[in-house]
This record gives sequence, structure tokens and C-alpha cells, in this order.
Amino acid sequence: MIDDYRLRGRQLPTNHLTTTWHDPLPVAVPAFSRDQVYTALDPGEAVEAVREAFLEHARGSWAMPSKVYVEVAEGDFRAMPAAGAGHTVLKWVTSFPGNPARGLPTVGGVVLLSDAATGELRALLDAGAVTALRTGAAAVLAAETLSVEGARPAAVIGCGVNGRAVARTFLARGRDVLLWDARPEQAAAAAAELGERASVAHEAAEAMSAGVVVTVTPGHEPVFRDGDLCPGQHVSLMGADGPGKAEITDGELARARVVCDEWEQASHNGDLGHAFAAGVIRREDVVELGHILLGTEEGRRGDEEITIFDSTGLAVQDLAVALAVYRRYQQDPQSDVFGDTVNVPIG
Repeated sequence: MIDDYRLRGRQLPTNHLTTTWHDPLPVAVPAFSRDQVYTALDPGEAVEAVREAFLEHARGSWAMPSKVYVEVAEGDFRAMPAAGAGHTVLKWVTSFPGNPARGLPTVGGVVLLSDAATGELRALLDAGAVTALRTGAAAVLAAETLSVEGARPAAVIGCGVNGRAVARTFLARGRDVLLWDARPEQAAAAAAELGERASVAHEAAEAMSAGVVVTVTPGHEPVFRDGDLCPGQHVSLMGADGPGKAEITDGELARARVVCDEWEQASHNGDLGHAFAAGVIRREDVVELGHILLGTEEGRRGDEEITIFDSTGLAVQDLAVALAVYRRYQQDPQSDVFGDTVNVPIG
């Protein structure tokens, strides 16, 4: 009887309980599309948001577990939660490298932003756009922190969605870009889209020898093999973000000053993961970017030193970007950016 009364939202008889049960009020949350996410947050602003994420995580005030992978035949699904600044985020994102041939994006999914005090869902965001913004921001932030001053232009190897996001972020921060892709038409299309400050390298070696290089490839085979790195060079490795992927050989990684986004996650995935498993890299050989930004660890130690940033992608970065977009929405929900936002009923 008690369950029946509860289900009907009625007051229970006094000989049972005196609590009155009410149906919850309807709830709807804004859902931000890909274009809204891109328009709401300039790539240069995304760099500062991601800088905050690295700093707060290094201080211990933002928290996250390592990402969880669910692998299937054609790709993988990833669950990435984090908490900080009074909010939590959960990104459920996919990576399906064969999707472009189907006319579909490689990366897709949704980001859920919630209130950490009440658990209430606050917003939904397109995961592909959030991922692209924070990937570009992290790659460029690492390059600005670790490269030799004045190293220009920056080369971007891999001109898919995330590669273009990296190039767009460099441009927003005032640095010209040199593009290369194994598919020449992809690099040409990216250069045309990005404008006159973006050019296409004549060959892979030209891009690989730049003072600043960012690789954003599927990670099926190394871009940098033994002996390829140049003195004073900085490379941000962004594509080998999961098990079995590689953009550099273990021996070449061992030649450099290695910086990662977060040791616990990076030591089990991608370039740093297999180099660590092989015994080529030790924990004491690696520093985290957040601690360099905080000033508790040393970054580049000389102009001739080779520096490498190995990125696996952090949920705290997604949190920072999602929060920045949501706060922009709170400031002016009727702006041109958000005027046609769809509110999704969830209860």
C-alpha cells in the first residue's frame, strides 16, 4: 500500500507516515550544438581555460580518474568524468577512424555538465567540438610553454578536425602554421579554410623539421622514427591517446625532455605508455605540464634540448571548456550565439 500511495503522489495515512510526496517539477536543460560551442569560445580563450584546468589539477583542487575505454571492432567509446569549480563533467565520446569514409565524423558524443552541490544536470554539449577546442588549446599551450622563443612557424601534421583545431588555435595566438597530411587534398583544403597565414609543406620532412611541431594523426604508425628529431625542437604528440597507438618510437622519445598531461593516465596509454612498459622511460624522467605551469617543476632546460609533450587528453580540460561555454550562456542566453538553443526535457 505504501508503494502505491508513493507512486500516486498522495499523502500516506497517518498510521503509516506523515510525509507528503510530490511529483517533481519538469526540468529542461540547454543543449549546445557544435556550432554554438565553437562560436561561444574563441580558440585563444580556450587556451586560457585549459591553462586553468592544468593549474587547478596540479594544485589538487580539480579531480578526475583516468578515462575508461570500451573497445569495439571499428573504434572505441570513452567515459571521462571530472570535478572542479563547483561542477562535474562526464564526456561520453567515441573515436571511429573509419567514419570519414562513411561521411561521418571520427569523434562524436556528448558532454554532460552538472552542479556538484545538488547533482542537477546544467547543460549538454557536443563532445566533438569540446574535444577539438581543448585539443587545440592543450597542444598550443604546451608549445608556448616548452618551445624555444621565436620558433616559427608551427607545423601541424594531420589535418582532420582536431588538426585544424590546433592550427586555428596557433593562428589565434599569433603564430603562422605549416600543414602536412598523408592525404595532400586534406592539407590543401585546411590551408584554404584557414587563410593566408596557413601554408602546405612541400613534403613531410619539411613539416617534421620545424621548430614547433604538433602531430594529430590516428597513431597507427610513428611519425617520428629514430634520428628524426632536431636539437631545440618541440613536439606536441596529440594523436596517440589510447592503447596501441604511437606517433614516435620509444628510442626517439627517450632522447627528449618528456612532459605529459597527467602521469597516471599517460603511463598506461599511447607513446609514453608503451615506452614506460618497455623500460625505456622511467617515472622520474617525466614531468607533468601542470606542475611546470605552477612553477614546481622545470620545463625546457636549454635552447638545444628537445622537448616533447605527450597528450592523452584530460577530462579536466573538457570541464574547463564546458564551463567556459556555459558561463557565456549564463551571461546572455538570448545572444546571437545562444538564441536558438534547444532545451531538452529530462524529467
